[in-house]
Amino acid sequence: MCGGALQATPAATVTPVSGADVKPIEFAGFGTRLVAWLIDVAVILVGCGAISALTFGAGTILFFVGPWLYEAFMLSSEWQATVGKRAMSIVVTGIDGKRISFARATGRHFAKILSTFLLCVGYIMAAFTAKKQALHDLLAETLVVQR
Repeated sequence: MCGGALQATPAATVTPVSGADVKPIEFAGFGTRLVAWLIDVAVILVGCGAISALTFGAGTILFFVGPWLYEAFMLSSEWQATVGKRAMSIVVTGIDGKRISFARATGRHFAKILSTFLLCVGYIMAAFTAKKQALHDLLAETLVVQR
């Protein structure tokens, strides 16, 4: 009522606005992604090296297929991250913020070949794009975000 006395509502009965506690998206920076990649390289080398030593002949094939399967399975899993990314508290999502499929993770993995062949400029792009996306992220329509 206009001109009437205001009454305070007890804090216990105030309901927060829906989504008020949602934290803003923080994209993973170039340095964080680099450290995650170094950890993953170590994991892949140790894993593929051990399997290769045990099988005596599958080494060459494993060093090509292993990294792809490792990355695609891990990124499309509930973790949404490889061991290195998980260690750095970052995850890979689609543009919609949801978990990516094995097919999208595969496309992202092989798009890294293009990022590499362009004198690694595709990776360096992550330091300069608004959403900190590398070329392979743009091509696969993915984001790398802090958890």
